Amino acid sequence: MAKYIFVTGGVTSSLGKGIIAASLAKLLQARGFKVTIQKFDPYINVDPGTLNPYEHGECYVTEDGAETDLDLGHYERFLNTPTSQANNVTTGRIYQTVINKEREGAFLGKTVQVIPHITDEIKRRILLLGKDGKFDIVITELGGTVGDIESLPYIEAVRQLQWELGEEDCLVVHLTLIPYLRAAKELKTKPTQHSVRLLSENGVHPDIIVCRTEEPLYRDLKKKIAQFCNVQADAVIEANDVPTIYEVPLEMQREKLDVICLKKLGLPVEKDPELIKWKEFLDKLKYPKSKVTIGLIGKYVELQDAYKSILESFVHAGAVNECKVVVQNIHSEFITPENVAEKLKNLDGLLVAPGFGHRGIEGKITAIQYARENQLPFFGICLGMQMAVVEYARNVIGWKDAHSVEMNPDTQYPVINLMEEQKKITVKGGTMRLGAYACDLAPGSKAEAIYGASAISERHRHRYEFNNEFLEAFEQAGLVPSGKNPGSGLVEIVELRDHPFFVGVQFHPELKSTVESPAPTFVEFVKAAKCYAENKNGKSAGMEEKVAQQD
Repeated sequence: MAKYIFVTGGVTSSLGKGIIAASLAKLLQARGFKVTIQKFDPYINVDPGTLNPYEHGECYVTEDGAETDLDLGHYERFLNTPTSQANNVTTGRIYQTVINKEREGAFLGKTVQVIPHITDEIKRRILLLGKDGKFDIVITELGGTVGDIESLPYIEAVRQLQWELGEEDCLVVHLTLIPYLRAAKELKTKPTQHSVRLLSENGVHPDIIVCRTEEPLYRDLKKKIAQFCNVQADAVIEANDVPTIYEVPLEMQREKLDVICLKKLGLPVEKDPELIKWKEFLDKLKYPKSKVTIGLIGKYVELQDAYKSILESFVHAGAVNECKVVVQNIHSEFITPENVAEKLKNLDGLLVAPGFGHRGIEGKITAIQYARENQLPFFGICLGMQMAVVEYARNVIGWKDAHSVEMNPDTQYPVINLMEEQKKITVKGGTMRLGAYACDLAPGSKAEAIYGASAISERHRHRYEFNNEFLEAFEQAGLVPSGKNPGSGLVEIVELRDHPFFVGVQFHPELKSTVESPAPTFVEFVKAAKCYAENKNGKSAGMEEKVAQQD
């Protein structure tokens, strides 16, 4: 039977429960244990698929097509193993399941209540991943903050499981904040004490307290927290701020979080974690040999979490190239033909991000035209690829009215069209083309060189597709459809041959990029940007030398 670790949060949100859970999982995995992580979100949406990115950040898509919380991206990036539908559960999904059972008569006329019916369903979902012997340890992150009304059923479910499973089969890690008052030059433990007391009032007592802090915790302060929160002194863990999230596992190793968990769960502590590759990655990340500036063109750039997986993919690809990637956010709504050259002149590469709707579309098209005409490395993802097709149709083929039917249903040249199977769908949640699909790569294409393979599988999230009615015209005009789905013939990748790097993909390669397996498209895009920067800097240096000689 699997062992269970629950990660809860107190004092405030956004403390980093997901990173702590992923870091602990990484350390346990590096010790040879089979580990998985799941996230329980207290909101009533069935999944994050219909949430605005401004509300909840990006929607992360798994191999099996589940639209999930962005923390699952952290889990995969740290563990280098895929998650699934079972790894993310919301209150909406819990209630939907219970209500469907009630409608079917499964409760035999009993009154359906939060306790036991809702809590029983929560417990069933929590235990699901640990039942088939696939994992030694299941880590469950509870979203929200202790004290939230919507979190109460989850806390109650954990209380019941603590009693049912016993001390050696489950433990609770509670993440809190230790604020530093600069005026008084003091770290304050009172918020943590209140948070633990509130958790205890609901019947759950933490075994380990992880303290997020901007200043180091001194020994007496740790003792004070242990005494007032009724945990052992070595169970108070310091989680200081670090430059990158990828340093957190090493910080947790230094604090012996994994050792404490294993001892409390009665599991052997036989060897140190195997983290050689992780440390090599960190060395390359911390000591780059060059730098590039990539423009991220999107319409949700005010919120970094809206493009979280893309930003992390640049971190992975940068480390491979021993290159620091500086991402410059550029709002597509404010790009015009008059200012595009000024806004993009300092870039070494341009990525046009995914998204939905017409807002900011013309700015994306203008930016793509600039990148194509000025030999600036370009990478388009999903909507970014679709707009590259629109731009090419307008400015190379000459179809000035060309567009996607998502933005202009009456266009004379619908080069991007609604997928046939989507035309009868009216329910929005969970009905896009989701999850992993196969893609065959054209022999001799840039795409084949990037992947080093003739067939790949990537994850998708879209309703609109390249319109194959116009395929021949695009091929004759020089836009190469270098990747296609073998079953449907759907164009998955387009590229230009006479360009340093001009690639658009219908899928989302950022969703499979991890520390140990960076996305090949990102790696090659950063490599192309690096070459562009070197050539640009070389020309600038040559011009300066020429001017100096003339003087």
